[in-house]
Amino acid sequence: MPKVAVYNVSGQQVGEMELNDNVFGVEVNQHVLYEVVKNQLANKRQGTQSAKTRSEVRGGGRKPWRQKGTGRARHGTIRSPLWTGGGVVFAPKPRDYRYTLPKKVRRLAMKSALSSKVNNNEVIVLDELNLTVPKTKDMVNILSNLNVEKKALIVMGEKNEAVIRSANNIPGVQTTLINTLNVYDILKYDMFIITKDAVQKVEEVYA
Repeated sequence: MPKVAVYNVSGQQVGEMELNDNVFGVEVNQHVLYEVVKNQLANKRQGTQSAKTRSEVRGGGRKPWRQKGTGRARHGTIRSPLWTGGGVVFAPKPRDYRYTLPKKVRRLAMKSALSSKVNNNEVIVLDELNLTVPKTKDMVNILSNLNVEKKALIVMGEKNEAVIRSANNIPGVQTTLINTLNVYDILKYDMFIITKDAVQKVEEVYA
């Protein structure tokens, strides 16, 4: 079982924690990670793009000049895709890009993402993270105590509005809960900061 140090908000090590091999110690499957990230990004797409085909562009009902005898190329409408102001060939239309992946694939991707963070020593476990008053300066000090200088994802077991609001104004820092944790965010951020109770909840769900 992989072991990680447990820190307090002052950056002092207060113990160690053994992580579940079935969640944080699996073999990283790169292809599954790719498929799940691609799926998440596709599901985020609005799909509202739209352009007009030649049949939808206004005008162009009259043939611009006669078929023969002018010396110019034959044309039937000024709204042809060849003309400026004409329609678009295979114009994009509003569509839904969403698709689903099997549950087993999504679970394996989550385990692979968590295991990759452990393998790269990018996991910081906190004994607790509680702020009573939302204050950006307090969160900056906590991150400084933990020597976090890169983008960080903070995972909490329970919602704490003060923590969320304290981190909102810090560039490159995002907070999330266990029920909204996803593979894309885990891989997007360099450091994975998680509270001790959140680790236990993750292991309960994915072990």
